Amino acid sequence: LPVLITAWCSLQRSRRQLLMRDISRKSRHDWRYTDLFGQPSYCCVCAQHILRGAFCGCCGLRAGERCLRKAEQRFPCKEIACGAAAAPRGSLPHHWVRGNVPLCSLCAVCGQQCGSQPKLCDYRCAWCQCTVHDECMEDSLRTEECTFGEFKDLIIPPYYLSTINQMRKEKRTNYEKVVPYCRKHWMPVIILANTRSGNNMGETLLGEFKMLLNPVQVFDLSKITPAKALQLCTLLPCNSVRVLVCGGDGTVGWVLDAIDEMKIKGQERYIPQVAILPLGTGNDLSNTLGWGAGYAGEVPVEQILRNVMEADGVRLDRWKVQVTNKGYYNLRKPKVFTMNNYFSIGPDALMALNFHAHREKTPSLFSSRIINKAVYFFYGTKDCLVQECKDLNKKVELELDGERIELPNLEGIIVLNIGYWGGGCRLWEGMGDEPYPLARHDDGLLEVVGVHGSFHCAQIQVKLANPVRLGQAHTVRLILKSSKMPMQVDGEPWAQGPCTVTITHKTHALMLYHSGEQTDDDASSLSE
Repeated sequence: LPVLITAWCSLQRSRRQLLMRDISRKSRHDWRYTDLFGQPSYCCVCAQHILRGAFCGCCGLRAGERCLRKAEQRFPCKEIACGAAAAPRGSLPHHWVRGNVPLCSLCAVCGQQCGSQPKLCDYRCAWCQCTVHDECMEDSLRTEECTFGEFKDLIIPPYYLSTINQMRKEKRTNYEKVVPYCRKHWMPVIILANTRSGNNMGETLLGEFKMLLNPVQVFDLSKITPAKALQLCTLLPCNSVRVLVCGGDGTVGWVLDAIDEMKIKGQERYIPQVAILPLGTGNDLSNTLGWGAGYAGEVPVEQILRNVMEADGVRLDRWKVQVTNKGYYNLRKPKVFTMNNYFSIGPDALMALNFHAHREKTPSLFSSRIINKAVYFFYGTKDCLVQECKDLNKKVELELDGERIELPNLEGIIVLNIGYWGGGCRLWEGMGDEPYPLARHDDGLLEVVGVHGSFHCAQIQVKLANPVRLGQAHTVRLILKSSKMPMQVDGEPWAQGPCTVTITHKTHALMLYHSGEQTDDDASSLSE
């Protein structure tokens, strides 16, 4: 009997998958199947209560398995680019979806709570998110022009894309006259989400952003590269686009590299400003720019968009790291990296290298930020006992702005561009008991520190010790004379033989700084 039940369940699941695949292939809706809805839900076709079924990630429509084809035929999804009729007049009517309105939403007409009855009732606009009771819905509301609600300054309206497309066919480039291009405070946002980062929240965030914005401005970086997604900026007002990167520091670096490619192509007028929603493990760059040390769904998506609207523009130094191998009669090309956060050689690079090798073998195990940090802790503890990087000062030479530095007994050297390191530790300031200035990310200077080992790194992170401060410089040169040592640039590790590492300034990136949240370190330094 258990075998028969299991076989029957497997058959039903495979049938559902085939049905969803068949419908999704031809559908305009972004259908997603779920075995259990997170809130009481009702089918938009038969109005029956459903526990499982499909929902559209763009307009919020919900339907049971048997009614899915009827829902597909009967209800249109939100248009990403409307027809020529709506484009000239620069307006769009509400896109009303009946039932399954958000909890605690209020009627736009009478101000009373919507969705309180246990049945398919009330309406919600898929663009402006306003809700209306069945009895308050009038003919005038059905044809009323939609204002796009609270996030009208972030949304790319469908009629805008239709107009721009028509103008490009006619080889006209005077986009400034198109509404809302000519609107003063329009700052369209582009969402770039990495669904493979950190705690795998990217898939959920993609759906929530598509509900609030135009689906055309939301991209999944596992399906499209940042370079292709950012070409949307060339259709939008110059120097006004904002990009929200949902991912770890590695994803942010990927996007910033794509922005540098835009500069090479001569598209500097369209360079966007970059905000971060931290989904990775360390998130040190996000922490430095005020976006927090990690996101786990505790802040509503609406508040994230408000933060992006209110954020201030800042500059971030980007650095060129050139690694030239010794020997081979200079036949090998030097390896070139771009650094946003930090470069290091020693125990923290060794931990990153072991973690990276482990994750490559079994990527499915590393789906949680807590598990990732536990693995780092394991390899750090192991290095405390083995000390694979000891006597580093005898193996390397360090030059800061051309001046050689005498090194004490060290196991690691870290070159910092930003204030945070190692998942939230202010390394340059240490315990804060000495009058060292705060590290800045826009002053064209690098901070260079040394550590005595993995245990010393752990002491610094809990403010029980200070790093060995070696100095600040515009150019850093490090020569590895012998043996093979672990190195890393922004969390990307490798094992390196004898070489010369040269770090020089490359360019600036336009970032967004969120000043709404401060860490304890920031608050204490401000009060001082």
